[in-house]
Amino acid sequence: MRATVFIIFDKFAERYDKWYVRNKVTALNELRLVKEILPRSIRVCVEVGGGTGFFSAETNCVNIDPARNMLAISRKRGVDSVQGVGEHLPIRSSSVDAVLIIVTLCFVDEPIDLLLEARRVLRDKGSLITCIVPRESPWGVYYSERRSMSPFYRYARFYGISEVHRILIEAGFNIVEEKATLSYKPWERPRYEAPEKPSPRHGFVCIRAVKT
Repeated sequence: MRATVFIIFDKFAERYDKWYVRNKVTALNELRLVKEILPRSIRVCVEVGGGTGFFSAETNCVNIDPARNMLAISRKRGVDSVQGVGEHLPIRSSSVDAVLIIVTLCFVDEPIDLLLEARRVLRDKGSLITCIVPRESPWGVYYSERRSMSPFYRYARFYGISEVHRILIEAGFNIVEEKATLSYKPWERPRYEAPEKPSPRHGFVCIRAVKT
């Protein structure tokens, strides 16, 4: 991850965390999807770039993030939080059952490096859950058009689902499952909804891939 990016996240950590409060329904829809696609049998889970620990706290994952102020909030949630970057994880090879990468993919210079490092720390047949805001979705278009208004998405590079499929396969993963949520548009009234099969209208898609 570029230094500029995690400096921004560090500076605006509290502002970032308040998004989950202001957008409670949307955040809970995303969390429901993550929890549903994460295998129940896992013992050791790591979230890469988990920020303030919103997802880590509810999935019992260790949160690894470079931003100290983000980690301070994460620890207040009771999350085991470690400073580090996704391209060089402070974890032994073949030691974890699952790795979560939620939106973080769009903030790194080389996604393949992040995925290869995730593969290194996963046990054989371990699961990688990658969640993105698809570039072609209403949410991807909305955020892209408002880059200059956000200190965070100014540095984001959004990907299409097919692009993420390609990078996952290149990194040595087998795609086994994908689900989506946020079928409403960013400017519409949010509503609680169950995860479903991805379509072009969905703004949050999670892909589960297995280490081969």
